[in-house]
Amino acid sequence: MAPDEKPYRVYRGGRAKGKVPTTPRPGRQKSDAAGRGGGGRRGAPTEYRGPGARRGRKPRWGRRISIVAIVLLVLVVVWAVASWFSFSSGVSDANRRLDPNAKAALTHQGGLLLSHSTTILMLGTDNNAKLASRAGDMHSDSILLLRTDPSHHLLYYLSIPRDLQVPIPGYGTQKINAAFQYGGAELAIKTIAEFTGLAINHVMVVNFGDFKDLIDAVGGITVNVPKPIRSNRFDCPFASQARCDTWQGWRFHKGPQHMNGERALIYSRIRENLLDPSETDVTRGARQQAVMDATAAKFTSIGTLIGLPFDGASLAKPLTTDLTASQFVQLGWVKFRASNSGSLHCRLGGDLGGGGGGSPSEDNPATIAMFLGRSAPQPPTGPFNPGCVAGHTLQ
Repeated sequence: MAPDEKPYRVYRGGRAKGKVPTTPRPGRQKSDAAGRGGGGRRGAPTEYRGPGARRGRKPRWGRRISIVAIVLLVLVVVWAVASWFSFSSGVSDANRRLDPNAKAALTHQGGLLLSHSTTILMLGTDNNAKLASRAGDMHSDSILLLRTDPSHHLLYYLSIPRDLQVPIPGYGTQKINAAFQYGGAELAIKTIAEFTGLAINHVMVVNFGDFKDLIDAVGGITVNVPKPIRSNRFDCPFASQARCDTWQGWRFHKGPQHMNGERALIYSRIRENLLDPSETDVTRGARQQAVMDATAAKFTSIGTLIGLPFDGASLAKPLTTDLTASQFVQLGWVKFRASNSGSLHCRLGGDLGGGGGGSPSEDNPATIAMFLGRSAPQPPTGPFNPGCVAGHTLQ
């Protein structure tokens, strides 16, 4: 250091408040000077403005994120309220369609469906006013019991062949599906409860004539068809008899396939598979079970929940039930939480080989014990025998 050079810098004019200006770096002296003259390049550093100068504001990302979160929360609340009112309106109509005597025939259950096991009788009627052959038919074409086990996240299904000969209160021994024809849901509940010895807590009646509308409302369903099918020529889709005479029937290929409402309804109605003569009405019951299971899964899917404000009322249109909107929501959560691999699919059996009605199998009580979780599942040993399998529907 030169003898006359001081190790500090003297500022004249007194002491000023604020930060002391730093010595500019050599490489920036020229640009700073240009900036002071007004001819500096755009974006060049500016000189120190002195004490009290305001700094440039930084983006407040926390405030922006908070605003976005509040907007999203408001939208979710509006969606939830609109969904609830739309869906509950449709369910209220479905509740009014149920005969009060049928509701009185049910076994009352206390507690929430979220935490308590419940048994639901699901009846599918084949009434179709558009077809003269089924205009007055009110038989329960499909009979299915669903038992929930929310504590273990499991579902139990029990399919009952419609042609089993059982005692119907007041009408003697007849096919079990005739109970609905004679006395509606009330007599069907009493008949099935006495035959199985099960307490039925809720009932749901699905009109298959309108069931396709429900499937279309949820955007269709995906069903895994276990084997190729070619049906007989029932419900010909053509207007002229000449085309129906040359038509070879409905066809379904093997494997998973997406079905709209009409296609799913046809699949569940097939009684005769010309490619496999060993199939029976019991097999048709398995197809109906698969369709209803796929519909229940789609009913509780995220896509369906998103569309509830617009489709909520139409979803309950084909239903007649005692289940409230709140119970439907609870049932949907139980279904969502259930393990598909662990759920049990059962069926009752009987002497049905002659193509008509038959007496129930002696092994039906053992299958009902499996349905209740009291014994290990055993698969059916024949096409008309009862049994249970885990993880997939019976075929």
